Amino acid sequence: MDDMDRRLLSALRDCGRDRRVATAARALSWVGEHGALWLAAGLVGAAVDRERRGAWLRGTALTGGAHLASMGVKRVVRRPRPGAEEGVEPLVRTAGRHSFPSSHAASAAAAAVAYGELRPAGARLVPPVAAAMCVSRMVVGVHYPSDVAAGAALGALTVRLGARWMNGGAAR
Repeated sequence: MDDMDRRLLSALRDCGRDRRVATAARALSWVGEHGALWLAAGLVGAAVDRERRGAWLRGTALTGGAHLASMGVKRVVRRPRPGAEEGVEPLVRTAGRHSFPSSHAASAAAAAVAYGELRPAGARLVPPVAAAMCVSRMVVGVHYPSDVAAGAALGALTVRLGARWMNGGAAR
């Protein structure tokens, strides 16, 4: 698994040699820091969709919760970020030294599941941006593919476990 992780990461890092790809990956990494894009999107959803304001706010809370959960797991697992051993410089700075799981992926997947459940437009718009954000973390060289997969699974699971609460107690 470790060898596959490193080979996939290397292939995706190579994509970052294209200036346009690197610029887009850096931008996605920046707006996703601490779940900012997803938290802002949830608050916009709450402001615009008055009918489901409470569900949007609870979905935003679950998205933030997924991000916090990933940070907690990082403190336990303490996997070093890629490049630490190889001396490869990432394309962005990171808030922390640990890589597993990806907090960007956790909040992105949580937002995709939560906001996608709340409105059809969310189901069409959020997942492609969330997927691009997940890939960007490998392109900029700060996460292994397994970090991203674990973060995305944690984010999606967080929202699935909180779905009833998010929807105000209604079963879906």
